[in-house]
Amino acid sequence: MNHRIFVVDDHPVMRMGLIQLINSKPGLDVCGEAGSVEAMMQLIPEVHPDLILLDIALPDGHGLEVLKDLRALYQDLNVLILSSHDESVYAERALKAGARGYIMKEAAATHLVSAIRTVLDGQIYVSKQMSQLIVEMFTGQKRKGHTSSPIDQLTDREFEVFHLIGEGKGSREIATQLSISVRTIDAHRAHIKEKLGLKDSNALVRQAVRWVETKQWD
Repeated sequence: MNHRIFVVDDHPVMRMGLIQLINSKPGLDVCGEAGSVEAMMQLIPEVHPDLILLDIALPDGHGLEVLKDLRALYQDLNVLILSSHDESVYAERALKAGARGYIMKEAAATHLVSAIRTVLDGQIYVSKQMSQLIVEMFTGQKRKGHTSSPIDQLTDREFEVFHLIGEGKGSREIATQLSISVRTIDAHRAHIKEKLGLKDSNALVRQAVRWVETKQWD
């Protein structure tokens, strides 16, 4: 019996390419597709996928919190994150949130198929470049000379809000994307400023924009 794959990406052309690739491989069938969190949640009970190939940034939700929701609802469902976001920043958080693997959209098609098969075989997939970091994450070891970023202090939700601020989005736009209230977003902004030692909203925006562009802290 073929493994059933559910593809979630908000770009129709990207989704079509993924579906064609997966369906061309022996033992793999695409059982469904969605371009939003809402559509995905409606279809999962109907199509019973073995694995969800999930874009981490969708128009009505952000991958880290979506992952936690999926884990709560479907404990045995495999989720492989396919993302344009830097794996050195997102992969560890995604795995902690319940993903079984993380692969960049720029990876070759052969790597994507390998990632899908690896996760379906019950293993965790990350790139070779990330594998040592993941080992350290689970063993509690630190690389020599490695220092943590202030960003590590943020919760997953605060991290998502910080990233969206860095993409130039305001509180109302972020609230809409994450399906929460503007008041909640403003509370997150206040917590982020406090944790990162930023004196005001302008400093928060400057730091967030710089971080999104460079993935570095001042």
